[in-house]
Amino acid sequence: MQKERHFKQVDVFTSVPFRGNPVAVILDAAGLSDADMQAIARWTNLAETTFVLPATDPAADYRVRIFSPESEFPFAGHPTLGTAHALLEAGLQPKSDGMLTQECGVGLVSVQIRADGSLAFRAPQAELVNLDDRDYPLLARALNIRPVDFPAPAVIASMGISWLVVRLESARQCLDIQTNAQAFLELVEHCGTDGIALYGPNEIDDPTDFEVRAILPEYGQLVEDPVTGSANACIAWVKQAQAIADNHVIHDGNDSAYSVRQGSLLQRNGHVAVNYQDQHPWIGGHSITVINGTINIPA
Repeated sequence: MQKERHFKQVDVFTSVPFRGNPVAVILDAAGLSDADMQAIARWTNLAETTFVLPATDPAADYRVRIFSPESEFPFAGHPTLGTAHALLEAGLQPKSDGMLTQECGVGLVSVQIRADGSLAFRAPQAELVNLDDRDYPLLARALNIRPVDFPAPAVIASMGISWLVVRLESARQCLDIQTNAQAFLELVEHCGTDGIALYGPNEIDDPTDFEVRAILPEYGQLVEDPVTGSANACIAWVKQAQAIADNHVIHDGNDSAYSVRQGSLLQRNGHVAVNYQDQHPWIGGHSITVINGTINIPA
C-alpha cells in the first residue's frame, strides 16, 4: 500500500531553472521513519532531501530534517531556503510578518522573506578554529598550489556542517584549482570537516564580488557542489572574524554586503547575496520550483 505525499523539487540560488542547486522537499513527512527518510534521500540522489514535520517548538513555523544520500545533517543552507520557498508556495502563512522560523538540528533558524521575492537565512553561529600551521603543506598538496599562495589564514568553520574555509588570491586562481584527491581526503578527515570552501575576489568590473567553490567527498570520491548556503555562511563568519582581527568594522546593511557567484565550472550560475544585520551574516538568494507534484511512499 502506498500513500501520496506532496513533493517539490526546488532550484535554489537562482531565478532561472537548472542553473542553481536542487533540493527535494517532502512537504508532509509525518509518520516516516529515519530509515524511510534515508532511503528516499538515497533514491532522489540529490545533495540533500528535506522532510517537513510539525514544529515541536511553539516559536517555529515548521520543523525540517535534512538528509544527504549518506546521512542526516543538523543544518544545511540551500535546503533551508528551498524548503522555505516550497512551503510559502504551498500556502504556509508565517507566524511573523516577513519572517519564517525553521526548527532543525541546530535549533531555530530565521528565514527572511524579502521584497524582491528572495529569501535569506540568518546564519547559525559558527565555531572558528584556525588551521594548524603544520597542516598547510597538506592543504597546499590538496589544492596543488604552493604554501605561500594563501593570502589569509585557513579556518575550520563549523555550524552543524563544517567547512575548511580557504581564501585565494583571485577568482581566477579559485577556478583554476585542480585538487589532489588523496591529499584532499586525508586533509578533510584529519580536520574533521565536510569539505573545503574556496573563495577569491573577482575583477573590479565583474558584477559579483567573489567566486566560490565548495568541494567535498561523497562515497569516497570528490564532488563539487553547485551552490552552497552553509559554505557561504561559513565564509561570511570567517570574513567577519578576519576583518575584526585587522581592526576593521563590519557595518550592518549595504556597507558590508557582498555578492557571490558559484557553480561556474559546473555550467551553473548560482548567485548568493550576503549582508550583515546586528553583526550577524544573512545568506540570501532566489529560488524557483522545477517539479511540483506527489511522491508515492509505502504507507
